[in-house]
Amino acid sequence: MDSSLLDTNLDEKHAMFNQMFMNAASEDPSLLSALNQEAIPTTQVTPSPGFCLKTKSKTNEKVFVNICMADNVPAPQEMSEEDLIKLLESENPTGFRIPMSIGEPHAEMDKSGGGCTAYDVVVNPGFMSKMQASELFRTFFLTVMMEGLEDKYNMQLSREWIILKNRKFVGTLQTQNVRTKSKPVIMEMSQWGESPTLPASTLIQEVESREDIKSKGKEPDYRIVQEPAEGYPEFLVAEINLPQVRACSSLSLVLGEDRIVLETRSSVYHLDIYLPMDILQIECGAQFNRKTKILTITMPVKQPT
Repeated sequence: MDSSLLDTNLDEKHAMFNQMFMNAASEDPSLLSALNQEAIPTTQVTPSPGFCLKTKSKTNEKVFVNICMADNVPAPQEMSEEDLIKLLESENPTGFRIPMSIGEPHAEMDKSGGGCTAYDVVVNPGFMSKMQASELFRTFFLTVMMEGLEDKYNMQLSREWIILKNRKFVGTLQTQNVRTKSKPVIMEMSQWGESPTLPASTLIQEVESREDIKSKGKEPDYRIVQEPAEGYPEFLVAEINLPQVRACSSLSLVLGEDRIVLETRSSVYHLDIYLPMDILQIECGAQFNRKTKILTITMPVKQPT
């Protein structure tokens, strides 16, 4: 089997991932698949400065966010101000995704010599130009970006931010690893032992985006279980029954930190549900079985700190 089709690390942390598939295979051998180790291809990027935002944390600590740019980060879908306004006024204002790479915090000194924390957030240069020309897009991005920072680092930031006029960044811009290749999320198996085919669907992460799909198909039957069954789970497993789907190439799967959005070509099915806890998107895997018509999604859970 081509090891590039599923890149799961088989270390101690993910041993349960492997065991879960083995347990499932004992009940239905067609669910069995090989779990192979492959590094996610990335490239190191030192971003260029754009502008700097100043705000405060809940504990009144100074926080600076360096909004940077790099060609390696994809541009979002093209959208006009009028389209963005319509989207924000609609019932589902989540259709515009902005690819961004959020870096690790680094300790810096402000201009008065006091300690502060800085974060680097990298976007595509084309979108940076759009933000600089449009206050609407800039405000929209900053709102989404602040929520992303808060979710990633479990903190609260003041929305009374200030964009610095005389400084494009604070501290030293940090090198970031940006993915250079999409990671397959859905494996397809016609029967046990056959090699799966590579699907078009990909796992959506910070630096990836998808076009909004407006299908409103039937909600399929599904169930979500946790592993282990008692205590705080290490994994969530979703099993979604899709009897009218022939191949995974007709599926579009998006995994948020606490959300599953599944849609199908021709609007046959539509599933949009929230999970009871946050998951590690980059480590998730999915497999569609053409025999049973079941999509199985295995999702490692973020552990409490």
